[in-house]
Amino acid sequence: MASSSSSSSSSSSSSFSSLFAIFVLILIVSTAESVKSLFHPRDLLPHLPREISWPILNSLYGAPDLLPTFIGSVSSGNDSVDWKGACFYENTAWLEFHNKSGNEFGGGTLHIKADKAHSWTCMDLYVFATPYRVTWTWYFISRQHTVEFPEWDGKAEYEYVKNKGISIFLMHAGMLGTLQALWDVFPLFTNTGWGESSNIAFLEKHMGANFEPRPEPWVTNVTTDQIQSGDFLAISKIRGRWGGFETLEKWVSGAYAGHSAVCLRDSEGKLWVGESGNENEKGEDVIAILPWEEWWEFEQTKDDSNPQIALLPLHPDVRAKFNNTAAWEYARSMEGKPYGYHNLIFSWIDTVSENYPPPLDANLVASFMTVWSKMQPDYAANMWNEALNKRLGTEGLDLSDVLVEVEKRGSSFDQLLAVPEQDDWLYSDGKSTSCIAFILEMYKEAGLFGPLGSSIQVTEFTIKDAYMLNFFETNASRLPKWCNDNDNVKLPYCQILGKYRMELPGYNTMEPYSHMNEQCPSLPPKYRRPDSC
Repeated sequence: MASSSSSSSSSSSSSFSSLFAIFVLILIVSTAESVKSLFHPRDLLPHLPREISWPILNSLYGAPDLLPTFIGSVSSGNDSVDWKGACFYENTAWLEFHNKSGNEFGGGTLHIKADKAHSWTCMDLYVFATPYRVTWTWYFISRQHTVEFPEWDGKAEYEYVKNKGISIFLMHAGMLGTLQALWDVFPLFTNTGWGESSNIAFLEKHMGANFEPRPEPWVTNVTTDQIQSGDFLAISKIRGRWGGFETLEKWVSGAYAGHSAVCLRDSEGKLWVGESGNENEKGEDVIAILPWEEWWEFEQTKDDSNPQIALLPLHPDVRAKFNNTAAWEYARSMEGKPYGYHNLIFSWIDTVSENYPPPLDANLVASFMTVWSKMQPDYAANMWNEALNKRLGTEGLDLSDVLVEVEKRGSSFDQLLAVPEQDDWLYSDGKSTSCIAFILEMYKEAGLFGPLGSSIQVTEFTIKDAYMLNFFETNASRLPKWCNDNDNVKLPYCQILGKYRMELPGYNTMEPYSHMNEQCPSLPPKYRRPDSC
């Protein structure tokens, strides 16, 4: 009884503290608009009881708050840049060149005057970038601050800064919001129940996705006699390394699946699965052709990303066009080649500004690439350097050289990113095909695009663009007998694995056209696209 009493007393004290904390928060909120408070309500949140502060933090900040906001570029050619910060509402920056180092090109001092803080406890975090370096700092005092660049990295950086300036980015969520956003991002990539819940919550919040549970069993008893060459496999992974990556991919592209594969029957009737992105014994992601039984067994028992998988059968009229011999020739020619990292991000970016969920933009992409190029130069070369050179018609330029070359041509990096990928581009390791490009290139070789094939670049397609093609079955009575057998909701395709019902908005609605998907916006949460983009 003593234990119970003690527990009750502790509970009452905790409840009183919580109520008092809420009262204080409300009082401060009510006065914050009229006077500058000692503490902003957000600044008090870490000091409140966890059961109060954490739900509020979760509602205020999320994973996208990790993305800095581009403020502007400061160069010798403009007088200053002014902006409103997250903490300091009046900020001005200007750049002064000097030669304190005594070298040929000297260095510079970036001056930042911060004023009019909204509270005495807030602070602003900034990132400063050129193609040759990235640095960061934070301010919590109203005064003039400086960021020193003792010497430029040779003539190239000197010329770039003189003409294009130093890019300034604000971490608009502040210190508290950034830490909370990190807390939200970390679990996306963890192979845990927490990670799965975090991925689901992210997609529900930022895409408006639904995750309706399916009735058990969550695995369909598939008989392969009704699966044919060309049938499409849409895959959605929701936990672990690939689950986190796919979540971000879905968010920026609007796709409700993050991976794909394709079915193939050989001349003896044996069923196979072609997949770009299959991990080999060396841990490399390559293009593989696997027996159906091996692939299906792995997805059911060994894939720890909790995949949700749907089979999208081809329409009979489309299947009649499918040249199985040509499809196999293409698949065999690509087998064992690396996954198409070279053009992965370029299928998403079609426009100068309408493919970037705020606050993401081309300036931030360039800064991210700069950081990653310094940390992992070989990875950077594989992910974007070769592809950027293809767009410029150059060879061997690294990222900083690419940015300088773009500036010399009077163009911009956002325009360069939007240049359409070409299917016939050859990279250092051959043609580059992501999971979806591999399938659609096979469709081209098999004749599904007909005469339009020569004017369609499938490396510009996202997974969403692929499942929107009107290539798939429209008559539910022709779907396999086991299709959605255990589900009371009859989808127009066959979900064969997964706890949650897969939704594919726009499924099977788009007729192919010349230069398809080369200039399409993709802004969440509606992802509206104009006709013939």
